[in-house]
Amino acid sequence: MNIKLLIALIALPISLYAQSVKAILYKEAIVDGSAIFVDNDEYCPVSVQLNLKLTNMKSTEGNNKIFVVPARTKKHKITEVLISNQKKAFGFGLETTIGLGDNDLKTYDENFKYSLPYKKGAAYTITQGYNGKYTHQNENSLDFDMPVGVEICAVREGIVVKTEDNNNKHCMDEKCKEYDNYILIYQPDGTFASYSHLKKKGVLVKEGDKIIAGQVIGYSGFVGYASGPHLHFDISTFNLKNQKTVKTFFLVGNGADVEYLQEHKKYERNY
Repeated sequence: MNIKLLIALIALPISLYAQSVKAILYKEAIVDGSAIFVDNDEYCPVSVQLNLKLTNMKSTEGNNKIFVVPARTKKHKITEVLISNQKKAFGFGLETTIGLGDNDLKTYDENFKYSLPYKKGAAYTITQGYNGKYTHQNENSLDFDMPVGVEICAVREGIVVKTEDNNNKHCMDEKCKEYDNYILIYQPDGTFASYSHLKKKGVLVKEGDKIIAGQVIGYSGFVGYASGPHLHFDISTFNLKNQKTVKTFFLVGNGADVEYLQEHKKYERNY
């Protein structure tokens, strides 16, 4: 095996999570050119855009294309770059960008009924809802008013993709987003659930853990871009251009009723 090149993919800054995508792109020599592979160490698919600068060569998959690499995949071939004319000078350069998730995802389960993110018998108020006028403008995100140390429960089954719980700083400046503590879970329909502002050392799960709905996964806190203790929650789809937060239904009361959660309303979980 002749490995000619090893390249760390460039992560697009569409979200906090994109900065640490664990994937490697490399090439190996083949007859008449090179094959380009990706190793994806994430517990979810990643999307890779490959922009080739070709001299007397051509890509078997075309150029500037986005490839989706399955979770936990080694040596996933995305294209071959072949010499067009052996009698002329040849070569290629490349630029890459990467993001978590399936860039080709067109649909997700819009009617899924999520559990509230806390234990049975608890009740909390939505202090800022979808498209809130403070920090949720143009975002379908929810803030649950809760003190530090409340047990946070998974709203749906999935697999843990990213966690952080080493931070203890907060402020009302966007620069404090980098000090957030969070859990990011990849869900069966290709969406991601994000639980943010968690307590320092308040994450109870690790990357690769399979989660069930209602499982306690961490503790609420007061870190990051926040003016007070609360849980910030959202469901998102990721592609290479943006992170899109989406509205979701929740089971409320005893679980018989379903609704979009509304700002300033208190929701009790009795199921």
